[in-house]
This record gives sequence, structure tokens and C-alpha cells, in this order.
Amino acid sequence: MRVTVFGTYDATAHPRVAIIAQGLREHGHEVQECNAPLGLDTAARVKILAQPWRVPVLLGTLARRWLALIRTARRQPRPDLVLVGYLGHFDVRLARRLFRRTPIVLDHLIGASDTARDRQLSGGIRQVLLRAIDSGALRSADLVAVDTEEHLDTLPPEYRDRAVVVPVGAPQAWFDAAPEADSTSEEAAADHSSDPLRVLFFGLYTPLQGAAVIGRALARLAGSPIEATMVGKGQDGPETREAAAANPSVRWLDWVASDELPALVAAHDVCLGIFGTGPKALRVVPNKVFQGAAAGCAIVTSDTAPQRRMLGDAAVFVPAGDPEALAEALLGLAGDRAALDRARAAARRLALSSFSAEQVVRPLVKRLDELGAPAAAAGIAASEIA
Repeated sequence: MRVTVFGTYDATAHPRVAIIAQGLREHGHEVQECNAPLGLDTAARVKILAQPWRVPVLLGTLARRWLALIRTARRQPRPDLVLVGYLGHFDVRLARRLFRRTPIVLDHLIGASDTARDRQLSGGIRQVLLRAIDSGALRSADLVAVDTEEHLDTLPPEYRDRAVVVPVGAPQAWFDAAPEADSTSEEAAADHSSDPLRVLFFGLYTPLQGAAVIGRALARLAGSPIEATMVGKGQDGPETREAAAANPSVRWLDWVASDELPALVAAHDVCLGIFGTGPKALRVVPNKVFQGAAAGCAIVTSDTAPQRRMLGDAAVFVPAGDPEALAEALLGLAGDRAALDRARAAARRLALSSFSAEQVVRPLVKRLDELGAPAAAAGIAASEIA
């Protein structure tokens, strides 16, 4: 089957669509790209919600990217299936018109209305508009890919039967970055028993991530044998820095290039997940836990249903929003090198067995086989939208 990965997505900033595409390749499908990156990340799009006068700029940029997509699509062989990448709420509508008799899969990792609520920009007419954008995107697709069962349950009932859960997974670069296992692990543990625990967080400092919780935990760890690296910036960045100000052993990096991030994470002992308490934080398994596990780090994250289901015994869980519990968990790993090594090994084993592109895309491949794609071209969306 020939698959076109379509849209204004940026696989460098958001690798989810690239993981799905690679997984489809590894299952024997021919994959071609029709891509014109919009150049606006999630934070920039959310900023437009807060400053509606910026909408014309967005629409102008989108129109130029769409012209590029149309030109590319006309030059490529006709696909049997179209996959619309992450943040494709508008792109899927263009895809529906360009590929009227072709089944379309929408990667609906984030709903516009859900993101606005998480970043405290929802309410009134704005929320009504965003729900309409989400609904129109879902209506334009034959199949909808979400990342957790909890996200599937938030879809409007009429779309749930055409949804499939595809975990986020990790790109191959993260697996490649992991340090080689030491053949004499007990001796290695003894050799490094006096080393400080190296902890890293990376993200956009959104409420979902609970970065301020991490900041308060780091303040409690001042003077302990723990060194922390905090990568990124965003909405909760200033609060996080202020909360952690009492700890001089925290390194702050505003930016790390995406191709350098796997090696940086792999050089640490622990990769922190998310610790937010909002509704969205309780429904996701963040990319950083997949990536950190693939890179060979121990994972410490919040004890939520989707994360416990995905990670099982391969993570250290703490209550969401609890900086004292987070600090205690990190102190426990710092004081027990053998426990740390077990946590790292468990996370790495799980990543190798479950988080690669070929593995996470299996539910989608199975669903496509059940639908008989490309015979699914006579499916729901094509008949409704044409």
C-alpha cells in the first residue's frame, strides 16, 4: 500500500508522525511525504488564541503552505492511504478535498479545545469555536489515531468507533543514544556509588507538565547528591525557576537542538516525566517517558492510569502535584545505586520491547487490515464530505 504523509507538520519538533510513518514502512508499506511545515509550534498557535488579531498572519502562512502541498500532491503518485500529521486540524480538510476517494487517517494527538483548556485560554465563544474546529477535523477523517484510551474516551461518541489508540513511542535516535549495558553491573554500581544522581527534565513548561512541581522538589533537594538539568522554556518557566532558586545545583538550558537532545538525555540517570494535576495531565503518556526509557534512563513520573498502564513496573511513580514525594523518590534513587540500575534496565527493556516505531504502529496496521484499506475509500468521511 502506498501511503502519503500529508500536512504542515514539523517532524523535527514533533516526531510523532515520523514514528508512525517509519512504523508503516517497517510493516512493508511504501511511504511518501507531502509536507510543508507551517513554522508555528503548539506554543505559537496557543499564543494566537490569546491574541486573535494574529489570526490573519496564521491564515496567510497557512495559505502559502497549502499551495505548496497542492503542488507536491499533484506531482506524486496517487496514494492508497493518506496520513495527516499532528496539529492537522485544518490540513485534514484540505486532504479531504485533494484525495476525495482515498481513506484518510488523522493523527489527533491533541485537540484544539483540550489544549486551550490546559493552557487556561478556554471559555466563551473561543471554546465553542475550538470545539467546532475539532469536530470538523474529526468529521473529515475515516480513521482517527489517538495516544491513550483516556483520549479516545474524550472524543464525541459518534467518532469513537473509528478511532484507534497508537502510543507515542520513540524515534530510533533515542534508542541509538542509550549507553551500552555494562557486563559487570555490580562492579559498575560500586564504581559510581559516590557519583551524584543526574536528573533531567525537558519540555515546554506547560501546566500539563507540572514543571513548577519539579522546581519545588528541587528546592527540597538543595545540598543533596543530586544534579538536575532543566531544558526548555515556556508558560510556567519563571515560576519553576523561582521555586527552585534555593538549589544552586540546577543547570538551566533554554534550548537544545532536537538532534542533540537524545545524547544529552542519555548522559543522565533519570528522565522526569510529567507531574501536572489537570484533566489533560491525567489522560496522557508524554513523549519524554518513551524517549527517556529508550535512551536508557530511569523514569520518574506521576502515578496516573495511562502512565501506569503503559509503563507498568518500569517506572518510579509519585502522586501528581506532590513535590515532597518527588524529592523523596529522587533521594531514594540517589542513595541506592542498585535500585537505580534496576530502574534504568527495566525502562530500557520495556522500550526495546514496546516503544519502537514498528511496535507502536501495530494497532493502526491491524485496524487498516480490518477495514480492508485501500478498499476503505468508500468509507465514512468520503461519503459525508464529498
